[in-house]
Amino acid sequence: MSLRGKKLLITAGPTRAPLDAIRYITNKSTGRTGALIAEEALRHGASVTFVHGRPSVAPVVQGGVHDHLTLIAIETVRDLIQIFREELPRGYDAVIHNMAVLDFEPAAIRPGKTDSADPEWMVHLVPTPKAVHVVKELAPQTLLVAFKLEVGRSREDLVASALDLLQKNRCDLVVANDQREIEAGEHTGYFVEPSGEVVAVAEGKEAIARTLIRLVEERLEQTAARPSA
Repeated sequence: MSLRGKKLLITAGPTRAPLDAIRYITNKSTGRTGALIAEEALRHGASVTFVHGRPSVAPVVQGGVHDHLTLIAIETVRDLIQIFREELPRGYDAVIHNMAVLDFEPAAIRPGKTDSADPEWMVHLVPTPKAVHVVKELAPQTLLVAFKLEVGRSREDLVASALDLLQKNRCDLVVANDQREIEAGEHTGYFVEPSGEVVAVAEGKEAIARTLIRLVEERLEQTAARPSA
């Protein structure tokens, strides 16, 4: 129970971007990995705020209720950023950002329902704001763990991509994984720290969750042991 007294904010699942009044674009994330991470954190005594997209797997807790679990549902990238702005000033020991955030969204949302008789529908996509980038701006002392998903990349490329994400957003740890491996049932997570070293490799979602919480515990303990300036 070495996370007793610690507050973790964990994001999971997909995000959406509306196209018109009834349609939206989204991604394939189920939120399962994030839910497992939340369950593991709760078992280790943490208080968890679980920010999830719709639809998303929720953490399973004994009895269906847990005093140390708060669920917050969001839809868009901007919803997520707003939650960060509301929650992070309240003081979190760690943020584990596993949510599959859309990188692009429609430049304009059509009012009402687009008629299916229209001969075509051209959608102009523009980049979304980077939610992960605001975490250290809002909470510079909070331990930040992010996930980097690629498709069909070598281990070396995955690690390089994770390190780039880490450096641009001042992350303390990044977990790199590959969508093709996930879909093949061979989910491997490579845990990359600021030095570029792969400090752990885990096979399967459950092992990734266990390894991640262990590493978070270790880093929070190291931070607590440092003499204050």
